[in-house]
Amino acid sequence: MSWRSPQDIISDLEQDRSLREPDRLRERSEVLDRLENWRLCGIPSHLEPTVEVGLRDRIEALCVELESIDGQLYQSIRLDIQHGGGARRLLEWAHAAGADHDEGDRSEGDSYDYLDALISGVLQIDEPAIPLAGLAAEMVFYQPTPARHIFDMVARTALDERDVLIDLGSGLGQVPMLAAICTGARCIGIEWEAAHVECARRCAHSLNLDRVTFVQGDVREADLSAGTVFYLYTPFEGTMLRDVLDMLRAEAATREIRICTLGPCTATIAQERWLRAVGSWEIHRPAVFRNA
Repeated sequence: MSWRSPQDIISDLEQDRSLREPDRLRERSEVLDRLENWRLCGIPSHLEPTVEVGLRDRIEALCVELESIDGQLYQSIRLDIQHGGGARRLLEWAHAAGADHDEGDRSEGDSYDYLDALISGVLQIDEPAIPLAGLAAEMVFYQPTPARHIFDMVARTALDERDVLIDLGSGLGQVPMLAAICTGARCIGIEWEAAHVECARRCAHSLNLDRVTFVQGDVREADLSAGTVFYLYTPFEGTMLRDVLDMLRAEAATREIRICTLGPCTATIAQERWLRAVGSWEIHRPAVFRNA
């Protein structure tokens, strides 16, 4: 492969009109990652002698331009959601993200990709304005579910407008909000951190999501009687997980429920005799269980 100078690369990007097309989000994301690294860390030292005066200004201008295109895309989807739509466009992006990668690349692990950038830009969840209270014993540090797994969960549970999804340990609320937008299901997030709950509520209100509710408190004290689908991204472990599973078993004695899990808790839940897996399961992608 022939060597290309930073000037050549930037010139090509400046002239590439396809990067300006709204649906080229993935390509812009890859370019912005590279430019951001140059912007923050500088041009690699072995290329430094060739850097022309003003190149860094061109890099900055290109970043601003591409970020602005992404911002316009995010805002147009937000407007669709605020007016009761948005499901079609989000599901199209989820489908495109799946088609862009091999099965192993796109479905496994807890890494994030350009689909997460899209969801972050669309939801625009605020940072907590108040200090975090800290986790109680056996609660697991919050980590957002990668967007591709949220869409996978929605598909694998066959979630629809007749369901009530309860996210046990909902964090900043991405799962309930996306599920409500894309399926019309009523969605409830239960979260220990009051600061996270406030951020989630503000976001849902800004998007006019009247079928999404966030409850602050300990899951073990929550009312689960409305739920038909329960989601757990390993929010707790040990005896707390055992207590919650006993609660879910009591709910399952009254009706059919589905439980979707992600992460290490999947192996524990797979051992529950009152549940059966829907298909094969892995801890690195959403797994679905039904009461037997």
